[in-house]
Amino acid sequence: MNDELTFKQAIEELERITESLESGELELEESLRLFERGVELVKYCQEKLNAAKSKVEALVDSLEGGFKSVSLEEAAEGFASEEEEKNSD
Repeated sequence: MNDELTFKQAIEELERITESLESGELELEESLRLFERGVELVKYCQEKLNAAKSKVEALVDSLEGGFKSVSLEEAAEGFASEEEEKNSD
């Protein structure tokens, strides 16, 4: 995979491949070639996402104040609780 390919470019290429495959107008060989390229792009994007996640986690860990990783649902619940406390004062 070309390391100069950006995440955005990979996603855009995946979208074009998906559209081509969904059109049903390709020969079998071309469909297989595009499918193989799509699999490569998905792997590339997953690696980029994993690297970004690791970097974010490392940055958060380096902050002072004991930040911890929480799910979006937990964050939303925590935010709602803080708002209720502010409104009850």
